[in-house]
Amino acid sequence: MPKETEDGRARRASDRGRYGRLSRERVLATALEVVDRDGLSGLSMRKLGAELGVEAMALYRYAPSKDALLDGLVEGFCREVHQELDQHPPAGGGADGWRRELHRIALANHGVALRHPNVVPLLATRLLSTPLARRPLPVQRGDERVLAVLHDAGIGERRSVEIHRCFTAWLLGYLLVELRAMDDEPGEPDPAFRLGLHRMPAAELPRLRATAAAMDGRGGPEGLAAGLDALLG
Repeated sequence: MPKETEDGRARRASDRGRYGRLSRERVLATALEVVDRDGLSGLSMRKLGAELGVEAMALYRYAPSKDALLDGLVEGFCREVHQELDQHPPAGGGADGWRRELHRIALANHGVALRHPNVVPLLATRLLSTPLARRPLPVQRGDERVLAVLHDAGIGERRSVEIHRCFTAWLLGYLLVELRAMDDEPGEPDPAFRLGLHRMPAAELPRLRATAAAMDGRGGPEGLAAGLDALLG
C-alpha cells in the first residue's frame, strides 16, 4: 500500500537502498545470502528489506509474495548452475558425449548445492507447487538443456523423456540425501552420541543403528557420478 506524506499525497515505498537502487537480481542475491546464513526460517520480507536498507514494502515489486520469493531462490540457484556450465563449455562429442554432458550438468548442480544447502529442499517443494509454464526461465532452461543434449545425440522423444525423468529424479534425490540432517548433537565427539543412536530403539532398528555412522559421510561427486553411470548404463 502507498504511504502518505505529511501533506496527504500518496507515495510509494522507495526502492533506493543503502547501496543504490534495487533490481530483481540484487533482491534475489541478497535473499540467497540470508538463507545461506540463517536458513529458510530466517527469511522474511522485513528482514530482507533491512538487509537491503529499504522498507519491506519496496520489495513487493520484485517479489510480490513469499511464494514468489521462494521461487526466486530456486531461480538464483539455477542461474548459478547455468553460469558455471557456460563458463566451462563441454569438450568434444562422440558416441558417449551426451552421457558426459549429463555428468557435467549433475556435477555443476552438486557444486552449487554445497554452496547453498538450505535452498536444496526448495528444488523439490517448488516443483510440486509451481506448474512448468510458471517456473522461472532459469529453471525451465535446466530442463531445456538436458532435453537438447539428448535431442542432439539423436535420441528419440519417448526415450529422451525417460532419460530426463530418471536423470532428474536421481540428481534431486542424491542432493537431498547428501545434505540431509544427521547430527543430533553436533558438538559431541563420540559418533554414537553425536548421531543420537541412544534415541533409536535397538530392537526395532538394528540395521539402521549399525549403519548410521557409515551413512553419516557424504558420497560426494564420486558417489553422484557412480550412481549416474549405473543409471545411464
